[in-house]
Amino acid sequence: MSPLFSQVRVGRHTLSNRMVMAPMTRSRADDAGVPSTLVPTYYAQRAGAGLIITEGVFPVALGKGYVRTPGIETAEQVAAWKQVSAAVHARGGRIFMQLMHCGRISHPSLLPEGALPQAPSAIKPAGQTWTATGLEEFVTPHALSVAEIASIIDGYRRAARRAADAGFDGVELHAASGYLPEQFLSSGSNRRDDEYGGSVANRARFVLEVLAAMASEIGSDRVGIKISPEMNFNDIVDANPPETYTYLVEQLRGLDLAYLHVALFGASTDYHALLRPLFDGSYLIGGGLDQHSAESLLADGRADAVVFGSAFLANPDLPERFRQGAALNVPDKETFYTPGAEGYIDYPAMSPTASA
Repeated sequence: MSPLFSQVRVGRHTLSNRMVMAPMTRSRADDAGVPSTLVPTYYAQRAGAGLIITEGVFPVALGKGYVRTPGIETAEQVAAWKQVSAAVHARGGRIFMQLMHCGRISHPSLLPEGALPQAPSAIKPAGQTWTATGLEEFVTPHALSVAEIASIIDGYRRAARRAADAGFDGVELHAASGYLPEQFLSSGSNRRDDEYGGSVANRARFVLEVLAAMASEIGSDRVGIKISPEMNFNDIVDANPPETYTYLVEQLRGLDLAYLHVALFGASTDYHALLRPLFDGSYLIGGGLDQHSAESLLADGRADAVVFGSAFLANPDLPERFRQGAALNVPDKETFYTPGAEGYIDYPAMSPTASA
């Protein structure tokens, strides 16, 4: 039997298989950050994954970074997410919520009262973000005070509690893709001279304190973290990524986290070889995998579970397609972020004839 279909323990949960659905922004929430009525169907269709990790969800309103992305701060948002977790559980699935504070990767038009985006330092990133009126240039962000940092950390704690109250099996801290946690980690975006900047230990402090806060609220075995060294997305740069991520993962040892999720895209270092021996929990690998490469990673013991993105987006029955060697649907990039059902819940499952 393919190693994809064996059970695996991740935190307090035993997954039915080792295939994880990656967090993917889909932009199907309303302007108040409430997931649409399409969202439960979308995730329930993909409940055959051993674990689903949701799209990035802002823990507080000031963490929103893109138009039509969802939050987990208001009662209305929590109520909508309850429908999602219930739909997945009804199909026998497991689901974690990814918490994503975008930090400087935002725009005042997306934030309460036109506030400036928040960041460790007032450094304007290159690039643009999607707003209600189209692409807008990033602006110079507001440099957070120590008191404001403490408030954000508490916001993550409260968001973890709300996710658990909404029925989620756990939460993932998005510490990749150039968003706020990685802005603190990276020397190019963090020029602070206090306890949250300068040395690697100081730059990692924010991430570690967020993880501790979330774990204190719902249990460390319901908390995971995603990193992506050298991805360099959203104008993020670090002077010495191997040093930075070695230190960070060393500090994760003994925290009893549910998992470490590492996605690599064109990195110059084999971070899996570097980091896996340093982490004492379940190790998830993502980044451009297909069935063959995923099975090789599992068979060689380099990963405990493997993460698929667009393959799950376009194939709600991906595990069964892999099991039977069936052809895959092709993702339609034009509908990745559009607001409707097209390209979201209308990808076909295998026909009975194909299944037979």
